[in-house]
Amino acid sequence: MQHSPSTSRMPDAFVILFFVILLAGLVSWLVPAGTFDTNSITTSDGNVKTVLDADSFRYVEESHGIVLFDGTGNTTGIANYAFDGMVSGDKWGAAVGVIAFILIVGGAFGIVMQTGAINNGIMALIKRYQHADNFLLPALFLLFSLGGAVFGMGEEAIAFCIVLVPLMVAMGYNGIMAVLVTYVATQIGFATSWMNPFSVAIAQGIADVPLMSGQYFRMAIWALFTAFGLIFALRYAKQLKNSNQTRSDSFAVSDHTPSLEFTTSTASTNELAESHFSVTDKLILVAFFACICWVMWGVIVHAYYIPQIASQFFCMGIIIGAIGWIGGRMRVNDISAAFVNGAQSLLPAALIVGMAKGIVLVLGGDDVTSPSVLNTLLHHTGTALAQTGSVMSAWLMLLFQSIFNFFIASGSGQAAITMPLMAPLSDLVGVTRQVAVLAFQLGDGLTNLIIPTSASLIGCLGVAGVSWTTWVKFIAKFCACLFALASLTVITAVLIGFS
Repeated sequence: MQHSPSTSRMPDAFVILFFVILLAGLVSWLVPAGTFDTNSITTSDGNVKTVLDADSFRYVEESHGIVLFDGTGNTTGIANYAFDGMVSGDKWGAAVGVIAFILIVGGAFGIVMQTGAINNGIMALIKRYQHADNFLLPALFLLFSLGGAVFGMGEEAIAFCIVLVPLMVAMGYNGIMAVLVTYVATQIGFATSWMNPFSVAIAQGIADVPLMSGQYFRMAIWALFTAFGLIFALRYAKQLKNSNQTRSDSFAVSDHTPSLEFTTSTASTNELAESHFSVTDKLILVAFFACICWVMWGVIVHAYYIPQIASQFFCMGIIIGAIGWIGGRMRVNDISAAFVNGAQSLLPAALIVGMAKGIVLVLGGDDVTSPSVLNTLLHHTGTALAQTGSVMSAWLMLLFQSIFNFFIASGSGQAAITMPLMAPLSDLVGVTRQVAVLAFQLGDGLTNLIIPTSASLIGCLGVAGVSWTTWVKFIAKFCACLFALASLTVITAVLIGFS
């Protein structure tokens, strides 16, 4: 697979983080530290909540910048940011807890994916309805959108593109259609998810918002955005059918597509012929959805948080691994290896979370009552945004997250970097933290459809034989419409007091 020139020139997320750390160290010498006071208020449901007093900001007279290396271990220096960031806090939503959460959940899903049950279920669906266009296309789009919403499906879309490209061509469509019903659907689900453990849950944990709260509003916007994306995909499918071409004249795939189609066509035909949706697959999928319901029940009824939810997903991995072992699908060592591989695949995201926390520590930490440069930046940013009103402030948050995603395409990484700033900022400008999380997830997820720094997008386009520039010409107007719809969603959330 060849990456576009834009991707090869883009610095890695860790390189960007390192230079951000250097910049943060410089800022700590140039910007004086400040502090806020907090007030305790009683909410309508009787709970006591601590909120920031925006009018209490003051500078600390004796403040100095961060050092290069702190040998005492009492403060965070430039060279200490990675370690200090990863071990900061406790298991209740701080960096060390979020890192553990990411690795354990990643390992659990590694076991689920290794069983092949999800793959076999989708293959059985394709095999049964491959000649029923009016059913297959909507079913695939909805299925992949649910995958993005429930467990953050993204990179897995590449494997399904390999299977679906030749099938779409055989049905009278093209490679772009395969990307639409797989990757585009997953990212719409990802952006509007009510329970994605790799974006929404992490962002809510950092923002000190109850995990999976506001799910009914998010379910409604998931249905809205998914319907909008499905209509776009079906209109394009109809356009291709009417033109009686396997490639659109306006958006032709690259010259290398024929050889790619031949290769993937052979592979997918064999896979369709050999795949069997067995009793073991059914049991695994039943257990999977039962565990998802268990997680939702725990959050709704018992207010489970990151430690409990991580344990629930760990139990899911054990249960599904046991079913796979009993069904002869996996050996015990295979279950262990799948867990390790699943956790390993999310190790970069976990490291980003820790290092991003290190940036916050270099700037003085995220405690608004302790002197920090971050408090000063927060005060001045909040003062500027406050002049625009709560609605415009929320929209600017959405715009900021959309732009920032170009540099940090990882959802969990972006949440770790931006939410420590956006959460208290929302308090200053009169926007609920739930709206701040909503602006994050919409800005992060929807721009994944077009940014060249998304490995998943470039992978799907490479499999489909579509160049990134061709894809941009095709998808740009759709992305603009999605951003407009996201803007209306955020504005609506502000007006109804979404919390």
